[in-house]
Amino acid sequence: MEVVIVGAGVFGASLAWWLSREGENVTLVDQFEPGDERTSSGGESRLLRCSHGSDGEYTALARRARALWRELEEEARAELLLECGVAWFAHRDDGWETASEQTLTALAIPVERSAATELYPSFRSDDLAFVLLEPEGGVLRAQATVRALVAGAAARGARLVRARARPDGAAVVLDDGTRLGGDVVVWACGAWLGRLFGELVSIEATRQELLFFDGGEVWRDPRVPAWVDFDRGIYGTADVDALGVKAALDRDGPQVDPDHPLPTHATTDCDVRAYLRDRFPALERAPLVRMRPCRYELTPDTHFVAAPHPEHPSVWLLGGGSGHGFKHGPALAERVARALRGQEPLPSRFGLGARTRGRGMRTASF
Repeated sequence: MEVVIVGAGVFGASLAWWLSREGENVTLVDQFEPGDERTSSGGESRLLRCSHGSDGEYTALARRARALWRELEEEARAELLLECGVAWFAHRDDGWETASEQTLTALAIPVERSAATELYPSFRSDDLAFVLLEPEGGVLRAQATVRALVAGAAARGARLVRARARPDGAAVVLDDGTRLGGDVVVWACGAWLGRLFGELVSIEATRQELLFFDGGEVWRDPRVPAWVDFDRGIYGTADVDALGVKAALDRDGPQVDPDHPLPTHATTDCDVRAYLRDRFPALERAPLVRMRPCRYELTPDTHFVAAPHPEHPSVWLLGGGSGHGFKHGPALAERVARALRGQEPLPSRFGLGARTRGRGMRTASF
């Protein structure tokens, strides 16, 4: 099977990696180098967590992805997943965290309630009902991971093309006029998917902020878990790779043009510091090392897009990571590959067309 994939972010790179492992002929096209910070798959890190409330399908997909990330690590001979755990800060006994705990237990995925004061150098929990810990969750080194996926695909014969592309019927037209085609064409171009196929998918590109603080040596301990406060819409990590303690609001940022440079001034510093004061008091006045803007590519309901074009059945649209898709990359690619061969349909909620705005798969703040 000849496959052209446009977009070397985590979804496109994962699909190229998976299909090339299965012996397919793959051409991977992107206007940027793999892992470029201008894409929604660039940057330093992403969380790997299986908790998705009561949604067993996403939970199982994330768990399968974890196994495939480990396979990629062995292949690349690099540590791509820091298994430090992920802690969830529950504000009540009947919320997202309890639903996640029940789903994880039903799927035999390790989970436990933890005394978080033992997990963090500084911690305040008087507003929490409990802390839920996924001990086998952690942090993916995002840029390195995307590059490892592309390198793995290239090592198996995938052809890499650096170019901007646009659709023309069932074909791909590059900026120099070259036309590419195959048995299947997959458009996995992140924030650009909504621009190229706006009549079929609703995807917004938004500007998000990642803040990094100097918390000192104690926050560089690789055993300090990543964390998510679902109800308050914020998440973060310890100091991974000496980049600083990461903390970021998960509310949707302002819409942006995917082709325009992102503003580099921080706007969320006060809100993030207010949270750090409440949760990790020692970090309230920690120096801000840097702020990095990034992009989300959001669907209204935060579910992915993975479906064939209604007029061109050999053309597929893949995207809508919605701020939680990165970790699923290789497992979603495995599912998409089966669908491309007609072996197993994808969930109907990944289909094209209008969607109703719904509760986020990231946090309650969106």
